[in-house]
Amino acid sequence: MVCFQLYAASRAMTGLYRPALDALGLTYPQYLAMRVLWQRGDITVRDLGTILDLDSGTLSPLLKRLETQGLVRRERGTTDERTVIVGLTDRGTALRDQAAHVPERIACAVDLTDDEFAQLHHLLGKVRASVTTTI
Repeated sequence: MVCFQLYAASRAMTGLYRPALDALGLTYPQYLAMRVLWQRGDITVRDLGTILDLDSGTLSPLLKRLETQGLVRRERGTTDERTVIVGLTDRGTALRDQAAHVPERIACAVDLTDDEFAQLHHLLGKVRASVTTTI
C-alpha cells in the first residue's frame, strides 16, 4: 500500500529531525516556517501559509510560539492593516547558523544517492500536486 509507505516514511523522517530540532528549541512545523523565512525574508502570513500548505488556524499559534521565543516578529501591513507580515528577529536570524547542519545530518541518515533524493523529491512533488488538484 503506497499510502501506508508514505505515512510511515513521513513519520520516520519527522522522527529523524526531532533530536536536532529539540536542541534548537523548534518543532518540525516551526522549523519549516523558519526555513522559509531564512530563504525568503519577510513574508505575509498568507503567503507563508500557502508555501507550507497550512491554514491560519494552524499557522497563527505556530507563529505566536515563535514570536514568544523571540525568533520572529509580526507586524501589520502599512498599506493594508488586514495583512500581517512575518519577519525574523536578530535571534531568529542567528538561529539559521545553528540549524545549518540539519539538512546534511538528515541526508546522511537516509541511505539515498543524490540522484535518488532528486528523483524522490520529484515524485513526491508530483504526487502532492496530483492529489491537491483532485481534492
